[in-house]
Amino acid sequence: MIPIIGLIVGLLVGIFLPYRIPAGFSIYIVVIILSVLNSVFGAVSSNLRGRFDMKLFWSGLLGNTALAMLMTFIGDQFGVQLYLAAVFTFGVRIFSNFAVIRRKLFSLDENKE
Repeated sequence: MIPIIGLIVGLLVGIFLPYRIPAGFSIYIVVIILSVLNSVFGAVSSNLRGRFDMKLFWSGLLGNTALAMLMTFIGDQFGVQLYLAAVFTFGVRIFSNFAVIRRKLFSLDENKE
């Protein structure tokens, strides 16, 4: 219930507070959002498999975000789009975890019948 409330509050703040992110930071924000989504989908996936560990969640969330931000920063300094490696990796993992979640939820429905 708390995550849903947090999502609703975040959406309302994002809709009603007029804040523009400077164009220079947009790549960093995208990398952060993808990192968080990757961690959340991974947490839901591992929770459905019965293997969720809060320490692994937080270390993955913070570690992946820090590494992706560092890669983005270094890429910016050298004029190379290194952030694309993080975007690709997070994208693949998000869709992979979503597939696991979907399969697990459908198998739970079949067990109820």
